[in-house]
Amino acid sequence: MSRPSRPRVSRTRSLSFRVLAVLAALALVAAAAWFWQQRRSADPESGFRTAPVERGNIRVAISSTGTLSATSTVTVGSQISGQVTDVLADFNDRVSKGQVLARIDPKTYEAQIEQGNAQVANARASLVQARATQRNAELDYRRKSELVQRQLVARSDVDLARATLDQANAQVAAAEAQIRQQTASTQTTRVNLDRTVIRSPVDGVVLTRSIEPGQTVAASLQAPELFTIAEDLSQMKIELAVDEADIGQVKQGQGVSFTVDAFPDRQFRGEVQQVRLAATTSNNVVTYPVVVAVDNDDGTLLPGLTVNAEIEVSRRDGVLKAANAALRFKPTDQAAAAGPGPMQGGPRGGTGMLDDLAQFVATLDLTAEQQAAFEADASAARARQEEMRKAMEAAMQNAQRAGNAAGGLPPGAVVQRGGQTGASGQMRQRMLDRFQQNFARFLATLDDARRQAVQRQLASLAGARRVTVYRLEAGKPVPVQVRVGASDGSSTEISGPVKEGDLLVTGERAASP
Repeated sequence: MSRPSRPRVSRTRSLSFRVLAVLAALALVAAAAWFWQQRRSADPESGFRTAPVERGNIRVAISSTGTLSATSTVTVGSQISGQVTDVLADFNDRVSKGQVLARIDPKTYEAQIEQGNAQVANARASLVQARATQRNAELDYRRKSELVQRQLVARSDVDLARATLDQANAQVAAAEAQIRQQTASTQTTRVNLDRTVIRSPVDGVVLTRSIEPGQTVAASLQAPELFTIAEDLSQMKIELAVDEADIGQVKQGQGVSFTVDAFPDRQFRGEVQQVRLAATTSNNVVTYPVVVAVDNDDGTLLPGLTVNAEIEVSRRDGVLKAANAALRFKPTDQAAAAGPGPMQGGPRGGTGMLDDLAQFVATLDLTAEQQAAFEADASAARARQEEMRKAMEAAMQNAQRAGNAAGGLPPGAVVQRGGQTGASGQMRQRMLDRFQQNFARFLATLDDARRQAVQRQLASLAGARRVTVYRLEAGKPVPVQVRVGASDGSSTEISGPVKEGDLLVTGERAASP
């Protein structure tokens, strides 16, 4: 009897189904790869990574660490030596000015006062005796002075009586001086006796206590520290250590935000109160102390807490900003670096500077005459900038043709690639002088305050740092020169011939295999 053939048919169908599934998967993968390749070929921007120019806020902050402390801290010491008999204040106690904090054994000083009183009494007795001798000598001198006129006594007796009187007067003076000396010595002892009572010099809170009852205080060389009192904990301060590279940006009145490990979910605010000149050098690193005033009305913050602070040195709201990667990008292909046309922005960004100056002047509330003078000077300056741009383009084209004819660039020719461009001090000064000459008529129409404001703006524009960025146009990077301002580490303020939404190249995509 033969076996049925049905199981073999089932195995054949299962194998066919698996083969078809594998072929379908391979077909889908191939179709997806073809679609992606076609999309990349059709997308002119696929060869570069870009980031758009955005309008937003830029906050520049300097990070530093420091320690919280009371605004005024008083160390209470002892000017005398002795054994502590009573300690009447403890940690965290609130004390008022004049309140007794501790007492030192006063017996030694009380005994010295008794001894001083006895010495004063002895000096006074000596004074009484000296005065009696003085009166007797004075009477003797008077009698002999009368008798010598009658020639009843010799002149030598009168002179002797005068000398005796002078000695008596000196003894009286010495006795009086002895009384004053002993009285002063006793008064010093009384002052030291009063110092055996340690009192608080201010209203505040006891931060530290360094003594115990029965302890001996020795004040021979320096005053020992007994208590530390914080005068007012509602107002505190932070001493930050700011690096020398950042200290030039820190000014009094700048805002500070900080956190402490004790309250990690809460952010506190402060204000720069003082930038101290006492620099500190540690491991060849120079830092400057910056004092920050902090309001602590709720008593949350405690002295000694470690602070992680950020000093807001600059804030720009509603400005154009670009990713920092766009400022660093340099194309590897020289043809791509050149782009479809000449570098935009005018010679050294002069046209863009005119635009920025026009925006600033618009905020000065000028009269019609002043506005007309500015527009006339600006038109003439733009014409001169256009002439300079054309002359520069012609010179570059001539140099390029000469280089192509010679099989390379002529000696001394320089090809400027994309990147940062900075003007030296002399170049910035020449640029500033040229702008002041171009707008001399406009400046002559302004009052002193507006003239100084415009001159400061001109100096700021002339000294601004310029960077060549690459804007993506028709799939190719076009060099554009912009001025850069504040940076928060990820984005940087830019101004020039760019607008919101422009795509700036930040990198090149890796070529597909």
